[in-house]
Amino acid sequence: MKHANKLTIILMVISQLMFINCKKHEGNVSDFNKVIYSPEYADGFEILGAEGRESILIRSKRPWQGAPDGTVRDFIILRGNESLPEGFIGEVIENNAERIVCMSSGHIAMLSAIGATECVVGGSNLNYVTSPEIQSRRENLKEVGHEGAMDYESLIAARPDLVLLYGVNSSNPMEGKLKELGIPYIYIGDYLEENPLGKAEWMVAIGECIGKRKDAIENFRPIKDNYNKMKCLAESICAGKQHPKIMLNIPYGDAWFMPPVGSYMANLIKDAGGDYLYSKNTSSESESISKEEARMLLSRADFWINLGPGISNLDQLRRTIPQMADMQIMSAGKVYNNTLRSTEAGGNDFYESGIINPDLVLRDLIKIMYPEKISEDFTYYLPLQ
Repeated sequence: MKHANKLTIILMVISQLMFINCKKHEGNVSDFNKVIYSPEYADGFEILGAEGRESILIRSKRPWQGAPDGTVRDFIILRGNESLPEGFIGEVIENNAERIVCMSSGHIAMLSAIGATECVVGGSNLNYVTSPEIQSRRENLKEVGHEGAMDYESLIAARPDLVLLYGVNSSNPMEGKLKELGIPYIYIGDYLEENPLGKAEWMVAIGECIGKRKDAIENFRPIKDNYNKMKCLAESICAGKQHPKIMLNIPYGDAWFMPPVGSYMANLIKDAGGDYLYSKNTSSESESISKEEARMLLSRADFWINLGPGISNLDQLRRTIPQMADMQIMSAGKVYNNTLRSTEAGGNDFYESGIINPDLVLRDLIKIMYPEKISEDFTYYLPLQ
């Protein structure tokens, strides 16, 4: 078995090298200066073309958190039997991707949104994925592990022609091995977007990879329109009024992390007509606060949300943080968790389809703060009792 796997690896590398070396260069990478798609909300990618060419270049402009200014990762899709441009540095795939390994469940949700879950042949932590389409064919998909514990034999067995990567604080450690194996990859940096619509807009980049950019744009449009409609509703509701104050999270170990005021969650709260309590974090990363400071913030909060997995009622919350058991906000019934769509295996759809449905997340938050204004049931949030 080990010899067979080594042979598979050698053949894949040889095949990739032959593909790259046999392609005669055509034009220059600087020719790819025609904007095919400029995101309206996302700031982490752009899609470029060249005059007279079918091939497309996708540029990840912020591939990981803390990347120095100017750090990019380029990915080119060669179409129409075209050749590589001179000077291109990056990943290459010939024609549209048909077999994809997803390292994030959010990327599976993006493929699902454009009707392309059949492209998924493997992924990371698949047992936690909530998608019914994925779970219905789970036994045919390859579990490839996760960062620090990758199963490269399963990755090879999946025979992907593309891996969707993300980086945390540095380039993904899989890069070197993927290059060695000759498996193309692209950085999908949706998790770095602070604008909720910016996260969802990354579906256009993924759509381009499989030749469905137009479908992705069409699917993104109603999400954008509905989000902005909900945002306008919240603005009209709270005009001239004091905004409800919102507390987030519970301790993780001994640390209680609070996101920045410009973060994805803080922006959702603001767009829903709320006031995120921890306004002094103006950095780009979450800050740890003491339980004493958290208690002070909770004493001022009108609502407390996002309590993490395993907490579905107030008794569980009191047992988890007994120091907060006597807080008035608990007895007032103003505590909500984003775990309504959770699975027995521990998956949470808030972090999956919620990424591509920020309009529904926003509607939930408006319903929490202004329940009389929203008649629809909650999609992702659960009131704790």
